[in-house]
This record gives sequence, structure tokens and C-alpha cells, in this order.
Amino acid sequence: MTENLARDDKGQDECGVFGVWAPGEEVAKLTFFGLFALQHRGQESAGISVSNGKQIMVFKDMGLVSQIFDEATLNSLNGHLAVGHTRYSTTGASVWHNAQPTFRSTAHGGLALAHNGNLTNTGELEAWLHERNATVEVPHKNRMDSSSDTAILATLLSTFTDRSLEEAAATVLPRLVGAFCLTFMDEHTLYAARDPWGVRPLVLGRLSNGWVVASETAALDIVGASFIREVEPGELIMIDADGLRSRRFAEAEPKGCIFEYVYLARPDTTIAGRRVHAVRMEIGRRLAREFPVDADLVIPVPESGIPASLGYAEESKIPYGIGLVKNAYVGRTFIQPSQTIRQLGIRLKLNPLQHVIAGKRLVVVDDSIVRGNTQRALIRMLREAGAAEVHVRISSPPVEWPCFYGIDFATRAELIAPGLELDEICRSIGADSLGYVSLPGMVEATGVPGNQLCTACFSGEYPIAPPDESFLEEAISD
Repeated sequence: MTENLARDDKGQDECGVFGVWAPGEEVAKLTFFGLFALQHRGQESAGISVSNGKQIMVFKDMGLVSQIFDEATLNSLNGHLAVGHTRYSTTGASVWHNAQPTFRSTAHGGLALAHNGNLTNTGELEAWLHERNATVEVPHKNRMDSSSDTAILATLLSTFTDRSLEEAAATVLPRLVGAFCLTFMDEHTLYAARDPWGVRPLVLGRLSNGWVVASETAALDIVGASFIREVEPGELIMIDADGLRSRRFAEAEPKGCIFEYVYLARPDTTIAGRRVHAVRMEIGRRLAREFPVDADLVIPVPESGIPASLGYAEESKIPYGIGLVKNAYVGRTFIQPSQTIRQLGIRLKLNPLQHVIAGKRLVVVDDSIVRGNTQRALIRMLREAGAAEVHVRISSPPVEWPCFYGIDFATRAELIAPGLELDEICRSIGADSLGYVSLPGMVEATGVPGNQLCTACFSGEYPIAPPDESFLEEAISD
């Protein structure tokens, strides 16, 4: 059992971002519901910034969206445009100063910025910021009070006193390396930008009297916005009283994160024209063809294992059933469990239906194995509940490499897969058999050309240079 019940043994994405420009609407409430739809992308902190055309107000705190905002707070955030953020930290400590949106003063007013992803050239950006600070007078309130890459970016944008925020962004964005989806604003304009590789999703939606940008289409659905298109890799969008306009700051080199399809995105989200739920079901079908087994029942590890397990059951003709019940209210908590409770381990999140699984040969479908701790505890629990056999099927290949683009995958030394054969991993977690879907099978299930996907955590092929390339040389030589 890990210290943080929310982290467990899954990869966590960094953030969700949302932005809305809609005069006459309650933009703070629209943003609240948009963030609520994106809560799965980050549970450490959340924030909303709103402009009434004269000033920007920011309200943010640690915790879940529903814990931070109430009716009175949202009613006090009046304006016509807003930016929202929900955070899971992969760079920068989990403290209030790193909560977003990040605010900076500029020569023309204010700037509030929200970021999803992870920049890999922060050292270079810090050096550039130091050079600019030496030549440009930066307001004291803009001095760095945060350890995140987002703070560096926001402060850099604020140093261009001789140009508009749009022109400042056009200058800074081409210098950024890594994964970034941005929603940011000044008093009058909503901006959105996506890195040239399009690692993380970002979409554009239309309201009857405005526009919405969000990390996932599910957030458009919840606020009643119609999907227009994805924000293109390397594109900067501006929305104000004159309408929507777009400019390109870099050529597109699409490398969308394949783990969005596996686990990170909501199943009701659409990415690159494919509903995530349909992709996960297809992965399950391929998994059944690649790793068949004689069994009595297919059960998912909820929630992310459900679509793939449905596909596995459909293809294998083995009955599908619910064998594990998830506590829907176990998320981020600031109350540390006692040692007695901690020893219960996975039962804090999942509990077996003993009458369903007792005496059964089970196929247990999950989305990934990162460190292996959760699977060991889960298999032990299922055997204690009377399972005759436990056959584990995973709807992604072995995770063998860390991610530098916004997922907190461990270093190679902490991952279970590197250096172990399939049967060794199987013995390590205590399963009767183990099967991972193949990388080609997973890629084909997405319907996206393989050369337009980032598979680095599975293949070790990084489309964007890692922060320290010597890491790869050391890892390969291990």
C-alpha cells in the first residue's frame, strides 16, 4: 500500500485545463463543471481565474474541485472569461504556491495561466529568464514563488513589456520543449496553445454565445458545448470580442500519448476521432486473441479495466461479471490511515464479491502494471476470497521506461518490467498466468498511425529529447 491512496500503482497525468469566453454566462460556474469533468486528471489542487474586463480574480486551493468551490465563492467570481485548472504534480512540490492558474502582472495588466504537461528544457528557460531579468524590470510580485515549470513560463511571458501578450506568447512558445497544453488569459482575451507534438489532448468547443477549450471532450459535454475540433499541435488560439483567430508558432509533428487511450482519459472522451471506450474494448478483443485462457469468468479491475474486460469477454466468449466493488469516494485524502487500516491495503479501494468469485477460474483485466504492488495485493485478496485460478491480462504492454511528458511513471529501477521475463513478472505478482497486449496490437486498436503516437513508456523511443540524455545511455547499459 502506498502512502497516497490516490496514487496507488497507476501512472498519473499532470493536470486538466479549461477555458471559456462567454459574455453573459456564469463563466466561473461553467469552469467549475468543466473542472469537475476533468477531476480524474488531477486531485491535488484546483483553481479558477475570472476577468470582468477590468481585473483578473484568482481563487485556488489544495484539494478536490468540489472541496474548494462553493456557491458563494463561484458567485463572487464575476466576468466574461475564465481559465481553470486541476493539478497533479510531476514537477514542483504539492503545495499551494504551485496550485494553478498562476498569476503574473504584465505591462498591460494581468496574466493567469494554466498548464497541462511537463517541460523538459526548464534549465534553458531559467537561464533565459535570468537574462531577461537582468535587462527588464520585473515587478516584485512576479518574482519566482514556485518550483514548477509553469511558474517559469508565466514569469517569462510577463517580462515582455514592449509587446502584447499574444506577441509575447509567439516569442516564448517556440522556445518550449516538452509537453504543454495551455489555457491562459489577460483581462480581455482567452488563449490556448498546444505543443508541436500534441502529446496531451486539447479541444475547442462552441457555446451559443461563446467558446470553450478543454483537455478532453467530456468537459465540453458537461457544459453543453459542441465539439468543433482539436487544437492543432503547434497552434496558438486567441478568442475575444472580435471572435476567434489562430496562428501557428511551430510545425506540427504529431506524437499523441498512447497512454491517454489506455488509462488517462475518460472513456467517454474522444481523441483523434475515436471514442476512448471503443479503443479500450478493441484492445480487450486483441488481448483475448493474443492471450487466450480457459476460465469461468472475466472480471475487470474498476474503473479503467472495464472496457477492455468487456472486449476480452466478447472475443473469448467467457462470461463477464463484476467481481470487485470499488469505493467511489476514495480519492485524494488529507487524512492518513492508521497502520492498522493501512495494512488492509487494497481493500480501502476494492473489495471482492466472494459469492461471485469463489471456486472460479478468473481472468482479471487491468490497464497496466507499473510497480506491481497493487497486483500482488489484489491477487492475494482474490485467492483469499476463494478464486481457484487468477489469470491476469493487461491492456497495455509492459511499462519499461519513465515518462518525461507529464505522467509520474517511476524510474526504471522502480518499475517491475525492466530486466524481467514475462514468467518472472507472473511469479512476482503471484498470478497463474499473465499476458500483456502487444505494442502493435495496442497501436492498431487506436486507429492512429504508429508514427503519430508517443509510445516511449513502452518502447523507450522518446519523440522529444528527455531532460538529461545521459539517462538513456545509463538505462540502456544497465
